Amino acid sequence: MVSCKPKKSTYMSLGIVVLLLFTGLSYLLYDFYHSREFPFLFYLIGSSIITVVLLLVLIKMMAGYKFLAAGKEKIEIWLPLKGQRRKYTLGDLLAWQEEEVVANKKVFKQLILVFSDKYSFAISNHEHLGYDDLRRYLMKKSSKKRVKS
Repeated sequence: MVSCKPKKSTYMSLGIVVLLLFTGLSYLLYDFYHSREFPFLFYLIGSSIITVVLLLVLIKMMAGYKFLAAGKEKIEIWLPLKGQRRKYTLGDLLAWQEEEVVANKKVFKQLILVFSDKYSFAISNHEHLGYDDLRRYLMKKSSKKRVKS
């Protein structure tokens, strides 16, 4: 049974970034309330930028929180934040593709699975554990459905 789940280290580092952004936003609002050392426009623009970045990082964290299990000719996808569980057989898999990008001497890989109900699912090697096992499983069980780029 192949299991792909989010890496804890990725979510720890993103969590630290969220905590730092929230601390910065809190300090900026606290400083505005108590001392107002800077012009009003600085507080307005600064808090707006920090809030937008904070929301983007939170959305990135929530969108990447997904699980996949594959084995016994079945693929199960679980999206806990959406409350969705999708179960497919390998016959429901229309196509799959592996994309590979080299940047800063590191290889970033992503598997994209497309199912018969037009649902697509993407999983990357830097954000999820079990990526290589899933790739090997797909090569073994459904190599004919692979789309080469």
